[in-house]
Amino acid sequence: MTKEYKLFIDGKWTDAVSGRTFETFNPGTGEVNAVVAEAGKEDVDRAVQAARKAFESDKWKNMPPGERGRLLFLAALKMREKIEFLAEVESKECGLTIKETQFIAMPATIDVLEFYAGLANKVQGETLASPPDRLNYTIREPLGVIGAVVPWNFPLMLAMWKIAPALAAGNTIVLKPAEQTPSSLLELMKIFQEVGLPDGVINVIPGFGKEAGSALVSHPGIDKIAFTGSTSTGRFIMQAASENLKPLSLELGGKSPNIIFEDANLANAVKMAAFGIYFAQGQVCAAGSRIFVQDSIYDDFMDAFVKQAKSIKVGNQLDMATQMGPQISQTQLERIENYVAAGLDEGANLLTGGERLASENGYFYSPTILENVSNEMRIAQEEIFGPVASVIRFKDEEDALRKANDTIYGLAAGVWTNNIKRGHRMARGLKSGTVWINTYSLLDSAAPFGGTKQSGFGRELGTQAMDMYTETKHVWVDLNPDAIDWYGA
Repeated sequence: MTKEYKLFIDGKWTDAVSGRTFETFNPGTGEVNAVVAEAGKEDVDRAVQAARKAFESDKWKNMPPGERGRLLFLAALKMREKIEFLAEVESKECGLTIKETQFIAMPATIDVLEFYAGLANKVQGETLASPPDRLNYTIREPLGVIGAVVPWNFPLMLAMWKIAPALAAGNTIVLKPAEQTPSSLLELMKIFQEVGLPDGVINVIPGFGKEAGSALVSHPGIDKIAFTGSTSTGRFIMQAASENLKPLSLELGGKSPNIIFEDANLANAVKMAAFGIYFAQGQVCAAGSRIFVQDSIYDDFMDAFVKQAKSIKVGNQLDMATQMGPQISQTQLERIENYVAAGLDEGANLLTGGERLASENGYFYSPTILENVSNEMRIAQEEIFGPVASVIRFKDEEDALRKANDTIYGLAAGVWTNNIKRGHRMARGLKSGTVWINTYSLLDSAAPFGGTKQSGFGRELGTQAMDMYTETKHVWVDLNPDAIDWYGA
């Protein structure tokens, strides 16, 4: 049955002021998945006011940090009880396979909430080294009302990257999910209601970017914006936030290199190169979409890599046997097709894939490998956000590093080598926020994640994320018995 969802504002389920709704769709079947209330500017204002009221009340900002942590941990326990349900809700709407949501995305989401639940009572300032006539110390305080905009590829996990540290630090939050995938985040609100989160601490306003998103990022009542999405949208958000000088954290696009040296374990490199580009249908900001292979092992690697890609089972995302589900939409499917066509026009060779897979209404695309790619081609420079691997040869370490860094992006990179010195040299030389050595695309709640260059700025996850949701206050205490008599006789 088609589900119906309302806006979640001030702890209540409410219709949009306009009364408008929109539909979400299962990308594997084209069927209507849910009917959702569509937030407009007035609804955004209501949500921001509710979040402000909750922030200023004693029920949240002044709640003992350990108590906040226990509440968040209780929500994590409830999520574990409902992990299969949440996984199915998310898979139906975003196209991730049920194996990806149930065994990767949902456990990772819960782990993030548990991590920050434990960190809630560890947000600390410091006592500064000062002369004996004064006391200087700092306090870490919550920023206030956070505005968060999250994408459609990992709806719940990427929302939790913002919810968990923001709430642990004592902030309140207003979230706008992607219009394609609001359902799992709205289901999460039911869990937070169940555990007793005070009204207004979290507010969810599904809607479209041009109205709800724009209203949120430019709202004067928002104290900080956290965004994950495309670089082009990130630029717009920076402009909107500049009107009120809001602090920002932006996790944007990527065109990440995955570099295979001749001394690497070839079997492992093939497995993880495939995981790096075909996991989540390639709709991953850190996807290893540029695969650099050293000349001496190129043929051996490519034989095994093509075989691996051809073996991937694409189909219904709710079937446990499926290894790759549908793309999110017809628009995204056409985007992938256009990039592959552009690559072929520029001289790349298609080794496998490069076509839609038969489906009456679903948006399925085959795992694709393009070789004879030069670093100047569009498929090597622009983010495709699909299951398309561009394979590029390299001669030596210097050549690999030069080509890998030749991009506007700097989100992630992979290096495959059994030479420990080379691995560390490459990690130092690569201009990216994360470098994986002899693995790819793995995350840890304790490890910071974010980009350089046009992949954004700020770090999510880890203790470093708390810096984005708190501000430092300096306190100076004069211990002298008498004040300075600057103007005395």
